Amino acid sequence: MMDCGRQTLMDGRIAESAQESIDGKRSNGVPAFKEWAIVCASIEQGGTSLIFRKGGIAEGAKGFRFKHRRFFLFPTYFHEHIERTRLSPEHDVIPRNDCVAISVFVEIEFAGWLGELRPIQALDALHVLQPDVLADRFHYGKPGLHVAFLRAFRVLPVWELPFHPSYGGCRSWITLPDPPADLNKELVLSDEEQNRRRSLCLAEIRSHVE
Repeated sequence: MMDCGRQTLMDGRIAESAQESIDGKRSNGVPAFKEWAIVCASIEQGGTSLIFRKGGIAEGAKGFRFKHRRFFLFPTYFHEHIERTRLSPEHDVIPRNDCVAISVFVEIEFAGWLGELRPIQALDALHVLQPDVLADRFHYGKPGLHVAFLRAFRVLPVWELPFHPSYGGCRSWITLPDPPADLNKELVLSDEEQNRRRSLCLAEIRSHVE
């Protein structure tokens, strides 16, 4: 890993960017994106650079969109099964009952809607989901998937906070309280590897993203 140093998440620039949304609006607290804990772990370990989303039943009338550029990942265990990924059983993640552990912060480099399945199938190296899982999501409702290519950072130390009822529900976005002042972030991938993956992703989906 390239040594890029650590940066405090609550310095002025990072605190502001954590709240930045696509439409420029800001809210109290910081945004978090709900994702399977096993996928969060894969992102933290450098195995995943893509996230896919169709949208939950509580996304609202406008449906799902990647409305934040920078956000924490909120690990979930609902509907999660190791067999839905291409990972071996030893990579399974045990749910925590005492608190929520936030260990990943991400920045979206580019995102869009893919109305064709073939480009997604060509990017297996950038995610860990089983092909039939993505196909099921793709064909549910209107054919297509939202996809985002990420730059990932480890959160150090891991941010632990109590579960709150507002974090529940079948929706992608939630708001967390402001993080502790001593949180830092560390790049997961070197610039060289990030650039390689970006080039691979763009080569496959550039002409297909809406």
